[in-house]
Amino acid sequence: MYHVVGVRFKKAGKIYYFDPGELDVGKNSYVIVETVRGVEFGKVVVEKKQVGENDVVLPLKKVIRIADQKDRLTVEENKSSAQEAYDVCCDKINQHQLDMKLVDVEYTFDRNKVIFYFTADGRVDFRELVKDLASIFRTRIELRQIGVRDEAKMLGGDRSMWPYALLFDLFRRF
Repeated sequence: MYHVVGVRFKKAGKIYYFDPGELDVGKNSYVIVETVRGVEFGKVVVEKKQVGENDVVLPLKKVIRIADQKDRLTVEENKSSAQEAYDVCCDKINQHQLDMKLVDVEYTFDRNKVIFYFTADGRVDFRELVKDLASIFRTRIELRQIGVRDEAKMLGGDRSMWPYALLFDLFRRF
């Protein structure tokens, strides 16, 4: 059995388990954890509980620390920078005349990567776009193509909104 807390990184995102160690981590508190993407800021949505070995992905990563005010400021700065990056990327997409729609931009907590989420009907050759973005932002760039259901979820829709997102996508194509 393992002691874990459930952490969510996005409002409608998946819940991941982390080892709280000796930290007194309560529900609705914010924490800093090590993930595959690097150091991330997340919200505890499942309080400390015991789970079996089959319910966790081993090795179980630890909660680094409880987030403080400085960490929250960093998250707000990242959101602000992401909005600026969104505007720059939209301009670059238009300059390169690419058939894609930018949905969202996200900085990782430690700012070592900027992730651009987009939708497109087919494959898009965005190599020149990535070069431009890398020269502007001077960090690693990741462009991730998502589907319309993911787009609806990112923009705040829930499962009940998916049919509307699919209809919107159909009308957008014509």
